[in-house]
Amino acid sequence: MTACSVTPALRAFQNGFAQALLAPNLSASATPQIAALAAQPGFAVYRNTVIKGCIDSLQANYPSIERLVGEQWLRAAAAIYVRAELPSHPMLLDYGAGFAQFLRAFAPAAEQPYLAGVAQLDRFWTEAHIAPDQPALQPAALALQKLERAIARPHSAARWAWFSELPIFTIWQRNHDAAFDHDAVPAIEWRSEGALITRPCDSVQAIQIDAAACAFLDACAAGRPLGQAAAAAVQADSAVDLAALMASLLDAGAFGSDSIAEESA
Repeated sequence: MTACSVTPALRAFQNGFAQALLAPNLSASATPQIAALAAQPGFAVYRNTVIKGCIDSLQANYPSIERLVGEQWLRAAAAIYVRAELPSHPMLLDYGAGFAQFLRAFAPAAEQPYLAGVAQLDRFWTEAHIAPDQPALQPAALALQKLERAIARPHSAARWAWFSELPIFTIWQRNHDAAFDHDAVPAIEWRSEGALITRPCDSVQAIQIDAAACAFLDACAAGRPLGQAAAAAVQADSAVDLAALMASLLDAGAFGSDSIAEESA
């Protein structure tokens, strides 16, 4: 059934059913149909199963957060989040799109200001993992274009962000991999960082990028030609090496193979 075929009556039933799942005590506005369902002994079991499934999915989808705060903390936060945002479809692989934003406003997370950014990168990893397959743009394709006016759109799996004053990528990288040896690396330097996560082939890849690269990708995502993207990168960092920047992005698979075009006159 498509969204367009959902009748007002069905939509009202779905909303009432969801509210009954989230609230142990029915609201005064509950319909007799919902009240009858909620009164059945098995409904409480179903409620607990649904909520537990959502919490389990958040725990699986945000492994870096779990390693930073512990399982008990994460599941307690997830239990609150679930009651504000139920899944929008049956597949829970990508559940929790708003969890990073939730953490930004979650009082117990205030003492760890990096949590929301780390959660954002966990989310980027999930989105890159489930993004449509797309071959990466090869440097030879650019050689055939007039680069200043060429348009290269980011890969379908590419996600990036700039984190001012916080080493989010380093914190995320050290906690995303369960096998990472924290004792074998130096202390984290507290500074601004950018991150690019994409999947140009079979596996998700992540690299640290600077403000110029983020500005360059932002411009490309907006459909601006490479000449304007380069100008945006220079504005972000006047000392940027544009050739090295482009080479690093191509090497990371940041652009889709079928995204290259020339700006129309």
